[in-house]
Amino acid sequence: MGKQKKARKYATMKRMLSLRDERIKEKDRLKPKKKEKKDPSALKEREVPQHPSCLFFQYNTQLGPPYHILVDTNFINFSIKAKLDLVQSMMDCLYAKCIPCITDCVMAEIEKLGQKYRVALRIAKDPRFDRLPCTHKGTYADDCLVQRVTQHKCYIVATVDRDLKRRIRKIPGVPIMYISNHRYNIERMPDDYGAPRF
Repeated sequence: MGKQKKARKYATMKRMLSLRDERIKEKDRLKPKKKEKKDPSALKEREVPQHPSCLFFQYNTQLGPPYHILVDTNFINFSIKAKLDLVQSMMDCLYAKCIPCITDCVMAEIEKLGQKYRVALRIAKDPRFDRLPCTHKGTYADDCLVQRVTQHKCYIVATVDRDLKRRIRKIPGVPIMYISNHRYNIERMPDDYGAPRF
């Protein structure tokens, strides 16, 4: 019988002693890490999001009478179903001049909906509406509106979407406009603004 051929082992390393091994001399050995005791009286540091200076106490001081209202896609569709004129109904709700604003994302979303929503597209192209350009990638309107509202606190968000409402409620100082009982209502609007006092 011939010799059995042994396959060579590739990429094998020499076994090395770990620096904590008892066979290594005391001075070369790695010392175990000591756990530092935490001082209970020391202040704990947490990263808390800083609220902008425009939020004086709980009121947003940047909200002023020519109200800028960010309009969502479904808000336009529900306004058409409820037979409400957007600008006039907004003024009736807030008792002040309102400038509806539409972002490029919302416009793209309405255009994607197709022929069925051509009335909504015609309303969105109204010259009374302000067009806000978007610089980010993608056309997801909810993310766009939330991002814009967190950066600039001068907007009211008009939406009927539950998920978007939930996301915006977490941002301090941003009122939400919604539709109920065939009219517009506003949520979280401080009493100091809007309605005149008699």
